[in-house]
Amino acid sequence: MPVRRPRIAFAVLVGCALPVAAGAQSLAAPPVTRLLANLQAHYDRIADFSADFEHHYAGGVLRTTDVERGTMHVKKPRRWRFDYVDPEPKLFVCDGTTIHSWFPADRQVIVSPLPAGAGASTSAAFLAGEGDLLRDFTARYADGPPPDGAWSIELRPVAGGAGYESLILTVDRTTLDILEIATTDFQGGVSTYVLSNVMQNQGLSDSLFGFDVPADVEVISEEILAR
Repeated sequence: MPVRRPRIAFAVLVGCALPVAAGAQSLAAPPVTRLLANLQAHYDRIADFSADFEHHYAGGVLRTTDVERGTMHVKKPRRWRFDYVDPEPKLFVCDGTTIHSWFPADRQVIVSPLPAGAGASTSAAFLAGEGDLLRDFTARYADGPPPDGAWSIELRPVAGGAGYESLILTVDRTTLDILEIATTDFQGGVSTYVLSNVMQNQGLSDSLFGFDVPADVEVISEEILAR
């Protein structure tokens, strides 16, 4: 029974702040606590969110580099959908309680429960209205220069059990829209989503986040994979 590498890359996607780190972007940057508070307030006003994405996964235990493309939709509370279209179709969708991972080429669906009370332990959870950046992470400005007109913030989850070591959000300095999300797993692999064509508060239907399991496919429970 195959456990597909793209599922590993996607999984790293699903408190008190530290002082601002010395670095190129910190010279003109606001205190990181103020930026996080403003970013949290900005996303508190967003009910739903859509974008095109380019997904890169590099390094780690796999020692490979992949580039994939697709579209994402997020709706509060706790709903999200990632449609991969290139180079291989696949789907990760959460209806608020259950996550379905659909791999058409394998005729395989993985079903897993969405953990309750996880807070903003992943970037998808934050976008879907879970948790609080100041409470759930320690924060500093990321090392190195950010893209023009942007800030890059390195976040580390406070609670144990997160599927990654650190998360870097790159945000537009003016709008605070998220431009890039990068997570580093415990083996050193980096999963990066670069966002474009961002649209907010469109009134997305709940039906977009449902999933009907196709006939004649293999259905695997997450509990079985964990054994």
